[in-house]
Amino acid sequence: MELFPIHLLFIVVLMNRYILGPFLRRLKGKRFERVDDTYRPRVAVVVPLFNEGQGIFHTVRALLAQDYPRERLEILVVDDCSRDDSVAWAQKAAEGHPNVRVLRNPENLGKRKGINRGVKAAVDAEIIVSVDSDVVVDKSAVRQLIRRFVHPNVAAVGGRTFVSNRHQNWMTRMIEIKFHFAQQWLKDLERSFRQVMCLSGCLTAYRRHVLLQLEPILEARAIAGVPIKYGEDRFLTRQIVKHGYETVYTLDAFCFTAAPSTLAGYFSQQLRWRRSNLVDLLSGLSHAWRLHPVITVHYVSQLALLLAYPVVIVHNLLTGEFWDILAFHFLVIGLLGFIYRMETRHLPEDRRVPGASFLPMALLMPVTYALFTPLALLTLDSGSWETRGSPTTAPAASPSPAKLTSGTTSEGTPS
Repeated sequence: MELFPIHLLFIVVLMNRYILGPFLRRLKGKRFERVDDTYRPRVAVVVPLFNEGQGIFHTVRALLAQDYPRERLEILVVDDCSRDDSVAWAQKAAEGHPNVRVLRNPENLGKRKGINRGVKAAVDAEIIVSVDSDVVVDKSAVRQLIRRFVHPNVAAVGGRTFVSNRHQNWMTRMIEIKFHFAQQWLKDLERSFRQVMCLSGCLTAYRRHVLLQLEPILEARAIAGVPIKYGEDRFLTRQIVKHGYETVYTLDAFCFTAAPSTLAGYFSQQLRWRRSNLVDLLSGLSHAWRLHPVITVHYVSQLALLLAYPVVIVHNLLTGEFWDILAFHFLVIGLLGFIYRMETRHLPEDRRVPGASFLPMALLMPVTYALFTPLALLTLDSGSWETRGSPTTAPAASPSPAKLTSGTTSEGTPS
């Protein structure tokens, strides 16, 4: 009985994410996602780069294949002093393409400042599309993002991410289903009110003038004087909403990225995301009241549950009731796995995974929340790229750094 408030929090979050949000999406129908196919602004795709190796080559080549007017599309790769052959691969991808520029930061500045540099360099662009250096975008991604800018107050439009290595092992299959619900269901409530609170850095388009307006805030982000370089996409999205703009999310613009395939990689990712969630949710409390009332309730309840959930896990361990809560997790996760199977039954086998692949999440969820939420709270001032912190292994056939064309610009001091 003493945990009744936490049970209530769980019900509120569950209702908002899995019932109210999808209900509003179906209720609004075609009004849920308006488009404008006449809008054709000049677009600059900014790709922040750090130790990506050959992967950046495929990222740039996919951007060059976009079905958006070539004369209205520019690609800027901003290298943050990579210690591998990333710049060489970026320059190789740019060969023969005058609309691709490769810039180098004079020192390691972090992802956000790298993107800001690209934004400043794209002086002719009206829309900036931010793309991570480890993703491959679908050929229609840019066009699908642009057609969602239906009103001047729409400042950002985000796309979805698919797991490219979904069939590698049990971990990637589990993450595939997790991504499905995170993108197909969990954003519906925020999408209904055009106040999506987190648009992924993997693939998001912004109005350039809004990024320039917010630049001083983005550059000064710190905790206790320590610059913060993680969670920049969530922080930026919240700042956009805070300043009265609308944020939109679409499933029609998408990209592909490799998910962690080991427990170590998954735990590292979850710790980084947990820090990002905590920092952003706590910082946003001062102005959460400006949101739509429904979104405000959703926002505050998410933070409260995030902080309370580890308490529930520890309480059940101490009272000998952990197996009860674990059984409940398996019940809920099993139900979601069944729903995933029903929703993806029309897809070919290579595009989906078995619904039972989600069951490991029933065990990983309480473990990660009980361990990483307290750890994240104690390390909020971490200021590194983290999972990008070490050099990648260079490909066997590295392109020559000397292969430059007139369409490629290399700036800054090589590391």
